[in-house]
Amino acid sequence: MFAAERRQLILEMVRANGAVSLRELARVVQTSEVTVRRDVRALEAEGLLDRRHGGAVLPGGFTRESGFPQKSHLATAEKTAIADLAAGLVEEGEAIVVGAGTTTQELARRLARVPGLTVVTNSLLVAQALAHANRVEVVMTGGTLRGSNYALVGSGAEQSLQGLRVSKAFLSGSGLTAERGLSTSNMLSASVDRALVQAASEVVVLADHTKLGTDTMFRTVPTEAITRLVTDDPPAHDDRAATELQALADQGVQITVTGAGGAPVADPPQPPRGQRSQLPGPRRGQVPGTPLRGVLGDQPPDRARVADLRRR
Repeated sequence: MFAAERRQLILEMVRANGAVSLRELARVVQTSEVTVRRDVRALEAEGLLDRRHGGAVLPGGFTRESGFPQKSHLATAEKTAIADLAAGLVEEGEAIVVGAGTTTQELARRLARVPGLTVVTNSLLVAQALAHANRVEVVMTGGTLRGSNYALVGSGAEQSLQGLRVSKAFLSGSGLTAERGLSTSNMLSASVDRALVQAASEVVVLADHTKLGTDTMFRTVPTEAITRLVTDDPPAHDDRAATELQALADQGVQITVTGAGGAPVADPPQPPRGQRSQLPGPRRGQVPGTPLRGVLGDQPPDRARVADLRRR
């Protein structure tokens, strides 16, 4: 494929989806990430798109929201690993809230095996994933259906969450930065997500590396309110994403990074908030399937790598 054809295809993908990772672009155009990165730089120089932390977005600073069909085909392997790991944070008999999104939908499919679970959600797709789980009770909010992401929004959804109290909230979004926290491109979705957060004792954000460092219009969860981030390991060239992870850790967010299999390992002791983290971020060149020694201690080599960064 000639460079002009390749760049036109890249541009069409970004226009259709709003934001696309370099990894996904390379897969579609069937070339290396190095070549795609060079094409993205050329398109950015022409003002046709902007580079963002391991990907490309529409120009203008704030990305627009992609529809569900486009989102469902982005970073699928990463979302699966994130969902596998996040499901391990849920215990039998818990009551939780799960927001709308493609990653939370993957999480819901795994929660069907947790007995005695109560899941409150505004997402039709999350509810559908749990519809045949005999040991899981599903409670849906009221509200108006937003067809682009199959979620219930508006005052009806927000009012139905008043007075609710659960142990954890699992949320996704369009972007995540240490400065502003989790954000989304739609005002109605942001309002419902904020109501979900108010109902939970802990907030767990599920976001793949392409969302790190991306800022969108409406903030849903400030950084200080995020208990834990579950994400995937950024590519080796994506230094800005690694820097963003460390910045989040420095503000007290527990960072869990999936390895090749997405399996969790033992957590280090919880340090107090209010002190700067001295733990290193995800290491470059780490062999997949091995733990971070010195941070998590020696673990069996057959476990996937997970780095938990906490503020010290």
